[in-house]
Amino acid sequence: MTDDFRSTVRRLTPSLSPAAARVASYLDRNRATVLASSAAQIAAQLGTSDATVIRAVQALGFDGLPDLKQALAAGLDDRRTPAADMGRTLAEVGDDAGQAIDAVLDAHREGMEALRTEAGRTAILAAITALHPAARIGVFGIGPSAHLARYLAFQLTRSGRRSFLLDATGWSLADQLLGLRADDAVLLLAYGQPYREVQAVMAEARRLGLRVVLVTDTQDSALARQATVVLLARRGRANQVALHATTLIALEAVILGLAAADRDNALQQLADLDRLRKLVGP
Repeated sequence: MTDDFRSTVRRLTPSLSPAAARVASYLDRNRATVLASSAAQIAAQLGTSDATVIRAVQALGFDGLPDLKQALAAGLDDRRTPAADMGRTLAEVGDDAGQAIDAVLDAHREGMEALRTEAGRTAILAAITALHPAARIGVFGIGPSAHLARYLAFQLTRSGRRSFLLDATGWSLADQLLGLRADDAVLLLAYGQPYREVQAVMAEARRLGLRVVLVTDTQDSALARQATVVLLARRGRANQVALHATTLIALEAVILGLAAADRDNALQQLADLDRLRKLVGP
């Protein structure tokens, strides 16, 4: 974040009342929280009134709290952290829950429209084609993506595909990578900057000559250039809070496509599931 706001606070603090100076200091030190807060909520944190908060904001040169939030959000443009992304999103939707709902629905509509383009459908088909010959499919995902990875591995198994998870971090991931075999393929869920774990999985997969499907939101990264197939699935809008429905839809298209590519095996697996359910009861 730039220091413009902090410089303003430091320059004007000597001219502020003690109460306004305390508000100004809080605004500077808690920017992400401020973006998600109303004047009343800020006042409650400081044990003062919302009128005092508004006067302090105006004394710093802003028309009001929305104007201040826009300035703070602009200062977060070069930061991609969950707090910064949430701050930018809340600064855009304000305090209106209806606007928040519309923002989510609009972002998912845009993501679905991208998947339905010729390029989007071609990428999904390319992912299915790359994964179909594999004896097993390794699914990598950590952090929030770990939940999607577990769901994908679960559904792949149900549809007759042997799959396994690569969901550990640090040294524990090395133990999981020991199990990779030459007839495997790997699906990587990786967004943002390439962290050590995803780089390690990609390096080991390439060493073994495995096909790699990368599910991400940019095709221009160094990681994307190493993948066999890049499946673009946007997580909401750029620099805003991450939304995962588009990624889930893309993955479910891959799952069903793989089932269609080996119909008999998928149906037999589900028949076996029905048989086993009868054994274990309701």
